[in-house]
Amino acid sequence: MTIEPPAPGEPRRPHGPRDPGDAWVVAPTGERYWGRFGAAGLLALDPARGVLLQHRVSWSHFGDTWALPGGARHEGESARDGALRESGEEAGVPTDAVRARFESVLDLGIWSYSTLIADVVTPFEPVISDPESVALEWVPVDRVTQLPLHPGFAAAWPALSAALEVRPAIVVDVANVMGSVPDGWWKDRAGSATRLATRISRLAERGVDAERLDLSATRWFPRVVAVLEGQAKAADPAAPAIEVRRAAGEGDDEIVEVVRDLAATSSPVVVVTSDRGLAARVEELGATVQGTRWLLDQLG
Repeated sequence: MTIEPPAPGEPRRPHGPRDPGDAWVVAPTGERYWGRFGAAGLLALDPARGVLLQHRVSWSHFGDTWALPGGARHEGESARDGALRESGEEAGVPTDAVRARFESVLDLGIWSYSTLIADVVTPFEPVISDPESVALEWVPVDRVTQLPLHPGFAAAWPALSAALEVRPAIVVDVANVMGSVPDGWWKDRAGSATRLATRISRLAERGVDAERLDLSATRWFPRVVAVLEGQAKAADPAAPAIEVRRAAGEGDDEIVEVVRDLAATSSPVVVVTSDRGLAARVEELGATVQGTRWLLDQLG
């Protein structure tokens, strides 16, 4: 593998000095891949308008094709951060206008490309802010293949589009998970619940491996609901990436109601509990049940 800087007219950052990641990775067989530290792109999905695509200028790599806004990652930058930064630079995508749903990674060993699929939660109009773009358009999902696509995006699209209807959710029986770890919860249930919910939020932020959810792609960012009951309801976790529900009565009843609500918009719904009675109730609603160890192993 060798690293080559870009030639005139090839991809470069729109503002400021060049980043060390802005270079070609050249395979021993001669193929070139943009991004010394890999590359990332954003597939923004608007429920009313479709996916946001970029028409690439003719002089760019695979010019006059349609693809995702994206580009080279910076050194040490996560794929998600790289995709959001690049789409902001190239298409004016506001970071807070989208919510990450999953990542799909093409890893060639010497180079990788990560696609971040994100739902538009606040509608916005894209803005051409990069000389590499001829146009930016919202394209209905069923019309994407009618366009001349960048070869890499064309190869990835069948798997990406097949996963667009998948919206996983995780519901955590906090009392049951706490009870499986001897951290002094019997002395301070609110404190224990605070610590656990904070750790769950960190997991939700970094994502869940696809194989843990028995799903395709690489990593998912599911909707996560942590249910508190009894004295644990006094917990005050730093948990911005999850929803915390405080049961008015029995925690099991609240979990059942949460699963019933989620069933209308999410699939699969995974309930984390080792309580057999609760497991039977949520399975009747179509949920999948995982024991507490499934979650604890991911929390680290």
